[in-house]
Amino acid sequence: MDLTTVDRLLTTTRSVRKRLDLRRPVEPAVLERCLEIAMQAPTGTNMQGWHWVIVTDAAKRRGLADLYRRAFATYREMNTAGSLPEGDLRTRQMPRVIDSATYLADHLHEVPVHVVPCIEGRVEHGPVVMQASVYGSILPAVWSLMLALRARGVGSAWTTLHLMHEAEAAKLLGVPETVTQVALLPVAYFTGTDFKPAKRLPAADRVHWDAWGRRRAHAR
Repeated sequence: MDLTTVDRLLTTTRSVRKRLDLRRPVEPAVLERCLEIAMQAPTGTNMQGWHWVIVTDAAKRRGLADLYRRAFATYREMNTAGSLPEGDLRTRQMPRVIDSATYLADHLHEVPVHVVPCIEGRVEHGPVVMQASVYGSILPAVWSLMLALRARGVGSAWTTLHLMHEAEAAKLLGVPETVTQVALLPVAYFTGTDFKPAKRLPAADRVHWDAWGRRRAHAR
C-alpha cells in the first residue's frame, strides 16, 4: 500500500464549496461505484441499514436549497465563535468559513447532485448508546463516500443544516418517518488540484492517555 497516496487523500479531502463545478454533470456510474465502496464501511451488528437519496431533479434540489437557506439564516444569527478564546486558530478561520458557507447557501440549488445519507430507525429520544450505534453505522460510510468521490476528482461538503427542517425534507423526498436523515452532501466535480492539509489544533493538545487530561510521558 502506498502510504503517501493514502495520507494525502486523508489529509486533503476538504469540504468543497466555492470550487464545485456547477455546470458539469456527475455521471451516475461514478456515484454508483463510490456508493458501492462506501457501503464497505463498518456497520453496527452488520445491520447495513443505510440508504442514499440521490437528488438530481432540479425542482427537488431547489426545494432542499430553500430549506438549507432558511436554516443557514438561523445559523448566521448564532455567535459561532463567541465561546472560543481570542486569538484561537478557529476564531481566526471563522470569517473564511462563513464566507465559504454563505457561497454554498447561495448556490446550493445549482450543484448538480445532492446526496442525502439516511439510516433506518429513529434515536433522538433513545439513550446515548443507541444514538452512538445508529450514527456510527452510517457516518463512516458517508466519509468513505466523500473519500471515494475525491479520488475521482469529485468534491463534496458535509452539511447538516437542512436537518433543522428534516420533516419538510422528508416530505419532499418521500423519506419514511422511521428513517433518519444524517446529512446533505452537495456533490460536483471540483476545479483545481491544489488541496492542502488544513490548519488544525495540535493533536497532542487533544489526546488523553489513560485518563482525561493526561499527556503521554516522553521517553527518556
